[in-house]
Amino acid sequence: MRVENSFIGVDGVGEQTERSIWRQGVTHWDEFEPGVVGGKRGDRIAQFIDEGYDHLDDEDVAFFDSRFPSGERWRLYETFRDRACFFDIETTGLDERRNRVTTVSLHQDGDTQTLVAGDDLTAGNLRAAFADADLLVTFNGKRFDVPFLEHNFDVDLDRPHLDLMYTCRQLDLTGGLKEIEGAVGIERDRPDISGKDAVRLWREHERGRDGALETLVSYNREDTVNLRTLADEVTGRLDERVFEG
Repeated sequence: MRVENSFIGVDGVGEQTERSIWRQGVTHWDEFEPGVVGGKRGDRIAQFIDEGYDHLDDEDVAFFDSRFPSGERWRLYETFRDRACFFDIETTGLDERRNRVTTVSLHQDGDTQTLVAGDDLTAGNLRAAFADADLLVTFNGKRFDVPFLEHNFDVDLDRPHLDLMYTCRQLDLTGGLKEIEGAVGIERDRPDISGKDAVRLWREHERGRDGALETLVSYNREDTVNLRTLADEVTGRLDERVFEG
């Protein structure tokens, strides 16, 4: 589903009204005409469509993020997938005030890069990596990844954010990332490595063990790239349930 299929970003238009519009065969902004919805609500829809096209031309993700209800922001994904940055971090623990970030992998426009502590993981490189990211995509990133990066590197990640943990819950998919990947059929090259192993691998790297960092980076990158596959899958399922259904 693209944002142009959505009317729920209009004040006074909820799920019931939107479904009523769709049932009339109006499933795209281009098909909306006066009389489909009458009165002031119809005027607000027409105004929203006019404004929406302007913001689409500007690739203004934030406009739609502010207008759509929180549970419907998954609808941004198909429209702005090419503006998305999928990212995942590894750390030495769970507390952003006491622990530090060891690796950050980012997947954008088909390319993946990994920044490593003690090498190229710096505030400047992070700001550059996120510079063109208009939509963040993570798993539990709102509670974990973003606070860690903002606290440890003083970067500003206040922008539209699709946290797939909450998107998955809308489909009754619960648990950790790997558990959900297994439930939807996403396979891994390193299924035996966990977040705890990521901490251990970093410690082994610090002690000079050959191959530890390479394994950690591979694990972190797989987490990140799989986010795109998971986002495609779960937003597709929601599309089938909400729009096509």
